[in-house]
Amino acid sequence: MAAAEGGGARGCPAVPLASGRSIPVLGLGTSHQGGYSHDAVVHALQKCGIRHIDTAKRYGCESLLQKAIKESGVKREDLWITTKLWHSDYGYENTKKACLESCERLGVEYLDLYLIHWPDACVPGKSNREVRAETWGAMEELYEKGLCRSIGVSNFLTSHLEQLKEDCVVTPHVNQVEYHPFQRPQELVDYCRSRDIVFEGYCPLAKGEALTHPSIIQLAKKYGRTPAQICIRWSIQNGIVTIPKSTKAERIQENCKVFDFTIAEDDVEILNGMHDGRHVSWDPSLIV
Repeated sequence: MAAAEGGGARGCPAVPLASGRSIPVLGLGTSHQGGYSHDAVVHALQKCGIRHIDTAKRYGCESLLQKAIKESGVKREDLWITTKLWHSDYGYENTKKACLESCERLGVEYLDLYLIHWPDACVPGKSNREVRAETWGAMEELYEKGLCRSIGVSNFLTSHLEQLKEDCVVTPHVNQVEYHPFQRPQELVDYCRSRDIVFEGYCPLAKGEALTHPSIIQLAKKYGRTPAQICIRWSIQNGIVTIPKSTKAERIQENCKVFDFTIAEDDVEILNGMHDGRHVSWDPSLIV
């Protein structure tokens, strides 16, 4: 990982993508769950050095983010903005229209990363595979035109990625999937790496479930850190682009302070060994 230009979140490195761009390894996630905090986003950008914001049409806060970014004073070219296409907009023409609408709500002329949010298409009379291929064809066009600097998918498993490989031309640059000590899909991570797809992890704190686990609390005491910092640092040390969510300024500050310590290999293995397969978010395993 190379150090990000401009330093990022206090020395935040960036991970190179096959698109030729580099994504900051730590970002700020947003969500429709738990509300949205304008002040927290401004604080993250102004005070914490966050330069990577992750959102989605489904979260309903793209236009709110435009206001927060403007207020922060951070230049567009210094930011990495990811948003996602919801399944109600899948299909070739719909995808292109939805991308332009997201850009308009965000107040930007291009997206750094645009993701297909979910592998299930829910289109009557068409298979998921057919709709995903059609949708990805539009994503490829948006990428070629420069409207999306990088393109990818979210919640895709190996089977979904294999189908896309057979049906399309451009390999996704990123796959964003649930990743935390209880959900560490190493086979999927290895598959993505074998195809130069950068693995990005959401829910790094397992929606708070990881923060009360005795082993994580013990490691936090050992390193003089918080349980959240242990989880985020572990994820980053495993080579995962990590996007914790918070609407509290002090929590965002805490989540950013993960670049001045290293978890020893033995302790990484303790955390790796906590995988039990549980999901705290959506489970895509039943989607064909």
